[in-house]
Amino acid sequence: MQPAVVRIAGILHPDKEWIDWSIEQLVGKWGRVDIKSETFPFSNTDYYRDISPVLYRTFVSFFGLARAGDLADWKKFSCSIESMSGPSRKVNIDPGYVNGSRLVLASTKDHAHRIYLRDGIFAEVTLRFMRKKWVPFDCTFPDFASGVYDHFMSQVRNKWLRDTATLGGVWID
Repeated sequence: MQPAVVRIAGILHPDKEWIDWSIEQLVGKWGRVDIKSETFPFSNTDYYRDISPVLYRTFVSFFGLARAGDLADWKKFSCSIESMSGPSRKVNIDPGYVNGSRLVLASTKDHAHRIYLRDGIFAEVTLRFMRKKWVPFDCTFPDFASGVYDHFMSQVRNKWLRDTATLGGVWID
């Protein structure tokens, strides 16, 4: 048994063509998109300038509940999609999950606030849900800490609440 979560992906992309392509790749493996966020301008860092000088972030969640323990596999798959986008990647895909109390993202980069999972993949609790709102940590990325993504995260959290209530629990095989 593993914790039941809603799988999400945050996708950095330069334009509509690349977000559509990225979602198509994810859907091929993870199934239909349930919730798609609005597209947000992304200008908090120039770390991803290799993708494009102008970037956007769009989130998607997927139908059904997933097993939290598969997070490392999700990141490995998203890295393969990034590689498929070309010799100079055109997208950055950050998979993760939402449940009733947190947003967890996967990363290939180690840092003091990340926990090693396996195969070079780390997990980070990026936001926590407390007192009816999303709360960042001191190490939370500025765009997540700003609250601009909170509406999407709340929609996904509400989906998790509904889906786990229907199942009668928060664990799946």
